[in-house]
This record gives sequence, C-alpha cells and structure tokens, in this order.
Amino acid sequence: MNGGVPGEKPVDKYGFTGGAQQHCGESAEEIPIEVLRQREAKWLEMLNSWDKWMAKKHKKMKERCQKGVPPSLRGRAWLYLTGGKVRREQNQGKFQELDNQPGDPKWVDIIERDLHRQFPFHEMFAARGGHGQQDLLRVLKAYTLHRPEEGYCQAQAPIAAVLLMHMPAEDAFWVLVQICEKYLPGYYSAGLEAIQLDGEILYALLRRVSPVAHRHLKKHKLEPILYMTEWFMCAFSRTLPWASVLRVWDMFLCEGVKIIFRVGLVLLKSMLGSQEKLKACQGLYETMELLRAIRPQYMEEAFLVEEIIELMVSEKDIEKEHHAQLRHWKETHGDLHCKSPPRVHGAKAIMAAEPPSRQDLRQRPTFIVESPLAPQTDRVRAEASKENGKSKAEQQKTIKPPQETANPYFPPGDPSPFLNHMTVKASKESLSSAEQRKHSDRSKHLKCFLHLKPGSPTEMCCNAWYGRNRFKQDTKKVQIQKLQTNYKVQVLSLSVIFYGII
Repeated sequence: MNGGVPGEKPVDKYGFTGGAQQHCGESAEEIPIEVLRQREAKWLEMLNSWDKWMAKKHKKMKERCQKGVPPSLRGRAWLYLTGGKVRREQNQGKFQELDNQPGDPKWVDIIERDLHRQFPFHEMFAARGGHGQQDLLRVLKAYTLHRPEEGYCQAQAPIAAVLLMHMPAEDAFWVLVQICEKYLPGYYSAGLEAIQLDGEILYALLRRVSPVAHRHLKKHKLEPILYMTEWFMCAFSRTLPWASVLRVWDMFLCEGVKIIFRVGLVLLKSMLGSQEKLKACQGLYETMELLRAIRPQYMEEAFLVEEIIELMVSEKDIEKEHHAQLRHWKETHGDLHCKSPPRVHGAKAIMAAEPPSRQDLRQRPTFIVESPLAPQTDRVRAEASKENGKSKAEQQKTIKPPQETANPYFPPGDPSPFLNHMTVKASKESLSSAEQRKHSDRSKHLKCFLHLKPGSPTEMCCNAWYGRNRFKQDTKKVQIQKLQTNYKVQVLSLSVIFYGII
C-alpha cells in the first residue's frame, strides 16, 4: 500500500483506494523479482518477433500467458494479442479523425452519465471530469462513430476502463474494437441475442462439468441470463479481485472466449457443485443471492487460474454447442435479428484470419534486447542501424562508449545475473548537459525499465498506468544519453515517447 502522505487515501499497487477490487495480500500471488525480470526479457523477445512466435511457438506463448503477462508489458502484450496493433497501423489517423468529431448527442449524453460509475475507487477515474474519465469518453464516443449501427452499450464502459488503465486512448480504442468484433461479437448489440445464446451454451456445458449444479438450477428454473450477463459482458472485470481479473484477461485475450466460459463454469461448480453446498440455498432467491456474492476463496488468483487451466472445455465444445443452441433458437424464436460476424477464438486465429505484415508489427520505438535469451545477429543489428538512418561508420563517429555509473536506486548487493548481459539500444541521438539536467527528475522514473520492486508505485508506472496525478498529462519525449547501472545495463541513448508515464 502507498499511504505516506497525510490526508491521502492509501493506494494499492493497482491504483485502487478502496472498493471490492482493492488489493489484499491473500488474494494475489507474489512473484520473486528475479523471476519477473526473466519473464520480462522473454516477453520482449516475443514482442520483437511476434509473427514467428505466433506461427511456430504458439503453445509456449499460451503457457506464458497462463503464467501471467509481466505488469510492465501487459498493455503492449494485450495490444499485440488482440490484433489491435495491426488494426491501428492499418488505420493510421482513424482514431484522431473520430476523436475530433462531436459524436451523436444521444450516445454522448448516455456515456457521460455512465462515466462516474466506472471504477470510482480507482485513482484514474475517481475525479469527475478528470483525465481518466475524459479518455473513457473519447474511446466510447469514437466506438459509436466507428460502429453507428451498434452504438453504445453500458457493459462496454468497464471493458474500456480496464484497457485505459494499461494503455493510451488510441490503443485502448483498437483493442476495444477487436474485443467487440472478434472475441465477443454481438454482445453489445440491441436485443442482446448473442449473450442469451452464450447463456444457453454455458448452461449446456454445466451439465457435463457439474451435473449437481445443473440439476439445481434447472429445478428452480433459474435462467442463465439472470446470473451470467454481467460476468460475460464485462469479462468478469466487475466480479473478481483485481489480481484475478488481470490473469483471466491475459488468458482470455490469448485463447479467446473459452476462458470466459471456463471461469463461469468454475464459479458455478465451486458454489453449487455438491449437496452440502446446496443446503444453504433451497430456493431461487437464495441461489441468486449466493451467485451474487461468490465466496472469496473461489476467486483467489492461484485457485481460479489452476481450475481454469485444468477444466477441459475447448473451442470445439463451444462451437458444437453453439450450433445446437442456434438451431433451438430458430425453432423457438425464429432467425436472429442481429447478424453478428463469426466469433474468432483467440490471438492465433485472429492473426491467421488477417495475416499482418512485418511493418504492421514493428514496435515504435523499437527496443533491441541483447541477452542469452535473445541473441542478436548481425542482420538484426544492420536493420536497426538502417532504421535509425545511420551507417555503422557514422554511429562510431557520433557515439562514445558509455561510462559506468552507480545505480542510485537499488543496493549494490543484489545483482541480477540476467541483466549482466543485457544491452538496450534505442535512437543514437545525444543530449546536451543542460537538457540532461532538465530531464533528470523524470529520468529517475525510467528505472522501471531496468529494475523495480513489485508493488511499488514505480511498478505501476511500468504497468502503463499513465494517469497518476503527480505526473503531467501532456505527451513528453525523454532522451537520455548515458545510463549504466551496477547490473551492467548499458543504455546508449534511450528515447522513450510516453503519454503521462509511457
């Protein structure tokens, strides 16, 4: 908790000052700092060769998503997993164009009335009219202009808010587009036919996963739409503890909607899966109250993630049941009024459906990581040199060998063996000493790219939580010429363009 200033509410490492989602130590796993650094290096390697990993090593990528995306890279990973990065590159300037339009007054008025309801205990959205609410309005308004036939649905607001906690508004917009069009198509359309169909699919799958729970719900005629609507439409962002929400989203954006089904099935089985548990809910009302207040032990990160991974419900199971329920729907209700695009099951299927170019996947700025885990070839060095517009001869003239300086942030007795071999290279531009002094205070916060303690405010900066009140909202460009820590991290000239923090 971060509560050193008198009069300020304590803030947890996710930015919550209270409410049901505020972090407590018992509900989340603590990852050793050395393990976290190694995972970050592995994810940087994957992000630098995204198309190759998706094509040849997708199983390994899925395992790493199940272990959890490192907080410092979660926003970028979600952008790549959903295909939002490709959509953004293929539609340069589209978000700015939509953002500059006034929007439909009908939708804008409804969105503005919903803003204060989205995570009011989070620092980013606590202030009425603050930058968090302003960005949320921009993203949701842009979506109504992008899909005017669909407009706005209230369940989209928490989805967009979660994204804004991890990335800038433009990236959040494109990830929201991918979630609404690829992962959960039809969920936010008028009539909510898609969510009703998925409710019936969940109910049918429950018969196989937990016959006891299925019989109980059938006995009391408890329709799925009564208890699973918020779960599915908000992707459990308003139900689970925050540590569990992030782990569920890591897997959901990698593997697709089957993760949402698995979470629902795990919760139903845990709450209603035995006769002993059913003694406390003998009627419909008692069952509804039980499902509205899931016991904390069933929502803990470690328990929930393990159950999700072990539950054998595949895309084929969901699609098979989907076709069965669709036939039943046509027999009882007729044809669907809303024709939604087919559902795409996860990151690999999205990339296969619309293969991106290498240019669309190129990172801006590009970080080249040299390490035992990501060896750098001469070809890669040549490409990096070409991108910067300088030949090797020119670079040797303009860049001097970095000098070794002491790390002012961390004690010298805990070196990271992995970072001993890491070199991060960015643009080869240099700064004058006056410019260095000008940005010296802000450069301290770049230590999150090198080494940071889990749970600290600095780590939350790395989480793309760019909305902390003590930093300016305007876009900044920080250029650092030399920084070499006792971990032998050499930064020749790191140019980072960030929005608030990133």
